[in-house]
Amino acid sequence: MPETSTPTEVASQYAAQVAGDLEHNAKERERIGADIAALQEKLTALQHDHSVLVNIQQALAGAGPGPAGADTEVPSPRKKVAAEPTGGRGSRAEKTTAASRGRTATKRPATKKARATKTSAEATSTKSNAPTLVELIRRYLAAQSEPRSAAEVHAALNQAHPERAIQTTVVRNTLEGLVAKQQAQRTKQGSSVYYTANTELAPAEAGKGK
Repeated sequence: MPETSTPTEVASQYAAQVAGDLEHNAKERERIGADIAALQEKLTALQHDHSVLVNIQQALAGAGPGPAGADTEVPSPRKKVAAEPTGGRGSRAEKTTAASRGRTATKRPATKKARATKTSAEATSTKSNAPTLVELIRRYLAAQSEPRSAAEVHAALNQAHPERAIQTTVVRNTLEGLVAKQQAQRTKQGSSVYYTANTELAPAEAGKGK
């Protein structure tokens, strides 16, 4: 007669299968969370670049009408020249002064454009040199002596970098991404989740963080 499985054996098999499915599900969630955090960070950088480009465009558009307005100052001295006797030294002096004013008025808009371009270039350079959100979180965790929750990390980063307007969801997803890459450790205390920096990084990973 064929052997039949007991209810206990069937339950054990189902339990093992469910445990394997849960582990696979957790790994997939961690991987997708890390991808979402990377895309969110890239979107934030693109939004910042868009604001910089819009400011440059507005600055250039505001400086455009300058030369046209400067040319309207030239006819005024010419009317005085017509009233003076022709051939006099005074008329030549008036023409020289008017030409000098025209050249000065023409140069001013160029200076304004140069300043706007320089300011925009400095802003772009500052953005390119700024650390990424992943680097900020990794440095913060490495400097802490105790585990920190996602809310505590979010509050600390917003206080240190208010201009970045970092969201709590992005911080939590980034932390999960660091855990998935074994660059951070996650512990649970009751219903709360805390994160610490992984001090056992391989030499190659430690070099990337610097």
